[in-house]
Amino acid sequence: MNTSMKPAPPAAPSEPVGSMPNTSSPSYAAHSVAVSEFDRLASGVTRLAGSPGAFCLALACVLLWAVLGPVFHFSEVWQLVINTSTTIVTFLMVFLIQQSQNKDSVAVHLKLNELLAANRQASNRMIGIEGLDAQDLHEVAAFYARLAERAKDAGPRKETHSIDEEGMPATQPPRV
Repeated sequence: MNTSMKPAPPAAPSEPVGSMPNTSSPSYAAHSVAVSEFDRLASGVTRLAGSPGAFCLALACVLLWAVLGPVFHFSEVWQLVINTSTTIVTFLMVFLIQQSQNKDSVAVHLKLNELLAANRQASNRMIGIEGLDAQDLHEVAAFYARLAERAKDAGPRKETHSIDEEGMPATQPPRV
C-alpha cells in the first residue's frame, strides 16, 4: 500500500473548459490536461499551416483538382470535392487558429501588465482593462487621443501623464 500523500487536484476552474480565462482570476493558474493538449495541437498545426510547405501542398491540391476537371467533365461531383474539402479544412482551422490567437493575446496582456506594474509613472489601474466593455474601452481610447493632442500642442517639451489624472471612465470593476 502506498502511503505517500498525493496533492489534491486543483479546484475546478470557474470558466468552461476551453474558454478564454479571465487572467485576473485564480483559476487561470489551474492546469487542464485537455486544454494543454489542445493548445499544443493548435500551436503545432498553426505553425505548420503557415509554412511554405503547407502552402505548396494546398496549391498542388488545387492544381491537381483543376487538371482533373476535363477528366470528370467539370461535373458537379468534381466541384463538390473542392468545395467540401476547403469548407472542412477552413472550418477546423478557424478553431485552431483562434486558440493560438487567444493564447498570444493573453501572453501580450500579461507582458503589458508586467510593464505597467513595473513602471512607477504608469497607472496600475490599466492592468486588466481588457475586461472592460466596448464603451468603456472607447472612453479610455478617447483619453489617449486627447493626450496625443496635448503632446502635439506641447511640441518638443516632454511631459508625462497618466489615466489617473482624469480617472478611469469605468467606475465599476471589469465584469467576469
